[in-house]
Amino acid sequence: MKDPAVYRQIQFQVPAGAAELILVRHGESEAAVEGQPFELVEGQGDPALSPEGEAQAERVGQRLASEPIDAIYVSTLRRTAQTAAPLARRLGLTPVVERDLREVFLGDWESGIFRKKVIERDPIAVRMVEEQRWDVIPGAEPAEEFARRTRAVVQRIAAAHPDQRVAVFAHGAIIGEMLSQATGAQPFAFTSDNTGISQLVVTAERWILRRFNDIAHLGASGVILR
Repeated sequence: MKDPAVYRQIQFQVPAGAAELILVRHGESEAAVEGQPFELVEGQGDPALSPEGEAQAERVGQRLASEPIDAIYVSTLRRTAQTAAPLARRLGLTPVVERDLREVFLGDWESGIFRKKVIERDPIAVRMVEEQRWDVIPGAEPAEEFARRTRAVVQRIAAAHPDQRVAVFAHGAIIGEMLSQATGAQPFAFTSDNTGISQLVVTAERWILRRFNDIAHLGASGVILR
């Protein structure tokens, strides 16, 4: 008698021609100090990494060094380049600066003001969370423009790296927007920790979320104290 056919569970395989994007939020940046605004780059706050952020960058660099990575991308804001530096050094890669990976523009709340307003529960900050829109902040980047910019930069990077894996060092809001677009979730559904690792598989037809906010490299607490 012939043995019955056996069907194991199907395991995920990256589709041919797809790009894998390893998304890494930058390490913790310098604290905002009242009366000492951050330097600006094209109107956006550009704090450096804090000592804690530098330690997080070393940890995530060590973690990702064992993965096959073909290219590294960073934004124009230095905290992403500083976070990517340990991995770039280990892999011998020169990061590509991609302007459209920059964080959402916060208008009148740039240069460190955003943190103060959120911590103090400013009414506009409360409304921002309730409506899940950055552009309730005066002068902030319109939601539709932010969504278009995010989609375009993902498509551009993916088109340049078919059948490759790319590490993309970016910012919390734009990574959240990428994952929201991939899943159809609410705009603020995904909040990454500093150096949290997420992963998208990008094809011409769809984006597939494979990992979200992996911080195993930071230990049980998720925070490195120095």
